[in-house]
Amino acid sequence: MRSSAQERLKLFFDLFSGNEQVLVPINADPDAIASAMAIKRLLWRKTASVVISNVNKIRRPDNLAMIRLVDVTLTPWAKLKTKRFNRIVMVDSQPDHHERLASLTPDVIIDHHPASSANQAPLMDIRPKYGATASIMVEYLRAAKIKPSAKLATALYYAIKTDTSNFERKTLLGDLKAFQYVFRFTNTALAHRIEQAEMRIDFLPYFKRAIEQRRFRKGRAYVHLGRVGHPDVCVQIADFFLRVDTVNWSVVSGLHQGKLVVILRNDGLRNSAGTVAKQCFGRWGAGGGHKSAARAELSVEALAGTVDTDDHDAVLKWIIKRIEKQH
Repeated sequence: MRSSAQERLKLFFDLFSGNEQVLVPINADPDAIASAMAIKRLLWRKTASVVISNVNKIRRPDNLAMIRLVDVTLTPWAKLKTKRFNRIVMVDSQPDHHERLASLTPDVIIDHHPASSANQAPLMDIRPKYGATASIMVEYLRAAKIKPSAKLATALYYAIKTDTSNFERKTLLGDLKAFQYVFRFTNTALAHRIEQAEMRIDFLPYFKRAIEQRRFRKGRAYVHLGRVGHPDVCVQIADFFLRVDTVNWSVVSGLHQGKLVVILRNDGLRNSAGTVAKQCFGRWGAGGGHKSAARAELSVEALAGTVDTDDHDAVLKWIIKRIEKQH
């Protein structure tokens, strides 16, 4: 949508009245949490209630620390009675991004991920060139002349910092302006405490396995971890290997809940990671993302007859072949 910040804000506010029960369902990560907090602040005293609900199980230490330290209340999806809500706002996500979101009909979608034609809402503000949805939400707050509290500012600051990877990934001037604005209200000591809570102790054995079983080929680091307790460990290990001086692509995979999850990271100088994920793995499931960060989730059932997912070495060889054949 092409309009001024004030026009977008008016379109947003026009959808709500004093008796609305608003649901903000999120696939909880820093960007989604901060953006949902901004929605709640925008609708404060304008609706009867705003409930933020996480559709995923939150395990990452930094996410848990963020929730605790910025004092945001999330209602787990399993405890929610969705029928009582008459307005739904989706931020940092769209209906086809999660099976639980797919069952909902949103009134508002505000997101920085690429739009899908299957996703529709009366108000759609989708800006894939932005590095973070939180940056977009800062524009709404500023248009409403709302000064964010220290906790909301800290959440937005951390979200922008995280989703842009400290501005190393694709960003716009809008991300920089939003970051600069919220920085003046941010409790940086609080943000630092959130950042320091990144690593879970039960992830450490996976790092040992990854270091021992890594493969380096043509500037790329490949690792297949086998079965993992949570796919976030693949993300952390992919980020870890991208710090190696000779590595410009990092590809880490693992098996979780009937899916082969493949995480791709690169230095942002070459082919888009999102395009590679879609081209290499879209045939067997969902794949996509941004220029320097992407993810593919493939059903083990769909892979039957293509690769034996119980054979970890075969899975790694198959992933390497797929990527090197295409790119």
